[in-house]
Amino acid sequence: MEETQVARDEATAPPVLFYAEMRPHRSLSPMGFWILMAAIGGISFVTGMIFLMAGAWPVFGFFGLDVLLIYVFFRLNYREARAFEALTLTERELLLRKVSPRGKVSSHRFEPYWIRVKIDAPTQTRSRLTLSSHGKTVEIGAFLTEDEKIGLAQEIRNALRRQREHVEPAENLI
Repeated sequence: MEETQVARDEATAPPVLFYAEMRPHRSLSPMGFWILMAAIGGISFVTGMIFLMAGAWPVFGFFGLDVLLIYVFFRLNYREARAFEALTLTERELLLRKVSPRGKVSSHRFEPYWIRVKIDAPTQTRSRLTLSSHGKTVEIGAFLTEDEKIGLAQEIRNALRRQREHVEPAENLI
């Protein structure tokens, strides 16, 4: 019965004109992480053993603590990478879904005809890319590079321009 309802919902859903999913970049793969941790652990163990044999036994513990701290901070970094933002443009709305690293979802809906895409001067460090409509402003892609923000802003503008050519503004939406 649920499959029938899902099929009906998909059949009546407006077509998606534009979709973009933004995720924080992580250059180190999980396998690379374990190789790095093995190398750091091995180097720390060998170096710690040299200090241990020289009679400086407390240093051995600090090398282990360093490895533990590196591991913890990498794991925290990977947890932050679970966050993402998704933009979906249909004929009726632009939906922005932000998902935090903990899985908390916040949604923002905009009427596409009235939305404005703004980006701070691209030469500024940490410029902001925002969507604005009817007094509501939401920042998107805070984790993107400046070039990625400029490219995304242009893609959104192009998609909105194509959407506006085919759809008249809704009179009753605010």
